[in-house]
Formats: sequence, structure tokens, C-alpha cells
Amino acid sequence: MPNDDHIAQLMKGVTAWNAWRDENPNVVHPDLSGANLSEAKLKKANLSDVNLSGAHLCGAKLFQASLSRADLSGANLFGAYLSRAILSGADLSRARLSEADLYGANISKANLSGANLSEADLFGDLSGADLTGANVSGAILTKASLNEVNLRGAHLERAQLVDTDFTGADLTGCRI
Repeated sequence: MPNDDHIAQLMKGVTAWNAWRDENPNVVHPDLSGANLSEAKLKKANLSDVNLSGAHLCGAKLFQASLSRADLSGANLFGAYLSRAILSGADLSRARLSEADLYGANISKANLSGANLSEADLFGDLSGADLTGANVSGAILTKASLNEVNLRGAHLERAQLVDTDFTGADLTGCRI
């Protein structure tokens, strides 16, 4: 259950939300878990350290949003626009990122174990990310940096891997 006060703050708009975050540093982990934020316009929102587990973010506009260390486990981000978003250290385990636009997103050290990234556009920095068992089938990984990425047991069937850097990546049991 999301915190009603936190939802109310977010519904005031991104500018008000970011100001509220700055003015309330004691609220370290705002709780938006399970919230229905489908189609929400959250461009440049400060969602760092926010609990968005199980949230519905289908088609949400998260361009350049900061989601560092956010808990997005089990979240539905189908078709979300996450271009140039900062997802470093985020927990995206079991998240649905099908058809999401992650072009230029920073997903370094994120946990994407069990995530569904089928048909997603993943051009960007995924260095050190954990994609254990992730479904990345049909994803666009052209020129992506997958340095030191854990892809153990991941499904990469039909993925576009042109000029993708796999230096130091663990591909054990990966299906390509």
C-alpha cells in the first residue's frame, strides 16, 4: 500500500514533488509501492530511493528521471519512456520492461534478475548490472555497454547486439 501523503505530494506535479523531497530529507524512502502511475508525466522527477515495488507505470514518461537505488521490483513499466533516466543501483527484479524505451539510460549496478525486457530499447550503460535469468529477448542492445554484467541464464533470443560490449560479462547458461 502506498503512503497516501506521498501520493498526494506526487500528484501536485514534478516541480512540487522535487521541492518536497528537497525540503524533507528525513523522508528517505517515500512509499509509492503498488501505486497506479500509468501514463504519469514524471520527466526529471527525483524518485531516488523511492519504494515503487509493484507500481503500475505503464506508458509513464520518466525521461531524465532519477531512480537511483529505487525499489522497482515487480513493477509494471510496459512501454514506459525511461530515456536518459538514472537507474543506477535500482532494484528492477521481476519488473516488466517490455517495449520500454531505455535509450541512454544509466542502469549500472541495477538488479534486473527475472525482469522481462523483451522488445525494450536498451542503448546505454548497463555496466555491472545483474540480469540473472532476465528475459531480454528481442531487446535492442545496439552499442550498449554490458561490461561486467551478470547475464547468467538470461534469454537474449532475437536481441539486437550490434557493437555491444560484453567485456567481462558472465554469459554462463545465457540463451542467445
